[in-house]
Amino acid sequence: MGIKKYKPTSPGRRNMTASDRAAVTAERPLKKLVSFRHSATGRNANGRITSRFRGGGHKRLYRQIDFRRDKYGVPGKIASIEYDPNRTCYIALVHYADGDKRYILAPNGVKVGSTIISSRDADITAGNSLPLRAMPSGTEIHNIELKIGGGGQLVRTAGAVARLMARDGDWAMVRLPSGEVRKVHADCRATVGSLSNSEHGNIKIGKAGRTRWLGRRPHNRGVTMNPVDHPMGGGEGRTSGGGHPRTPWGKPTKGLRTRKNKRTQVFIVTRRGRK
Repeated sequence: MGIKKYKPTSPGRRNMTASDRAAVTAERPLKKLVSFRHSATGRNANGRITSRFRGGGHKRLYRQIDFRRDKYGVPGKIASIEYDPNRTCYIALVHYADGDKRYILAPNGVKVGSTIISSRDADITAGNSLPLRAMPSGTEIHNIELKIGGGGQLVRTAGAVARLMARDGDWAMVRLPSGEVRKVHADCRATVGSLSNSEHGNIKIGKAGRTRWLGRRPHNRGVTMNPVDHPMGGGEGRTSGGGHPRTPWGKPTKGLRTRKNKRTQVFIVTRRGRK
């Protein structure tokens, strides 16, 4: 997997890069594993904008990903590695021995023809899914469950990897890519290895239109607005606003802690960003 550069045939092409998708082996997804998903464009059921600066974007078919990895004890063979427009990492089509076919997040090192399995006694090799209790300390993992049997919720982006640090009774300590160390129940499952397409973070968009293809509309700053639209708006000429940075609704931002989920506070051993 690498990054390809374009010839500077226009100002937008001059600094544009993209993934060469050398690992991708199939052009079209399996038809029975895709579905159409309507784009909400940042609006709620009443049609009001609840997420600003979203809309447009290219049409996409949603690939149904198996985050649960609940085909216990049934080996599967990787049939293809595919691009998924809904996520940054690649996905892999798995043909199981019982005839079932599913998509999973494609780990690094997994190729067409590789065999994977979801089992408590599986080997510690990329693509295999095991409970955290059955893994040795130091194992690199992704697609980590937060609730037993609930499916992977953590570490699902391109190139991401977490590490199993230690176990204490029924709890495992997992270091996440952000640096946060979090307690996860030892019976929760995770997949061995790091995720594919690790070069995704080095891609340069190149032009504004390419961002619009992703469904992101232009983001205008608060200081460019009028006072009726933003607390930091207004003033003769350019101004920094004359106060602390705030949201359009008057709440402080840029550094203010907004975490309110006290129910899961006890599971965070070390916060992200702290050394």
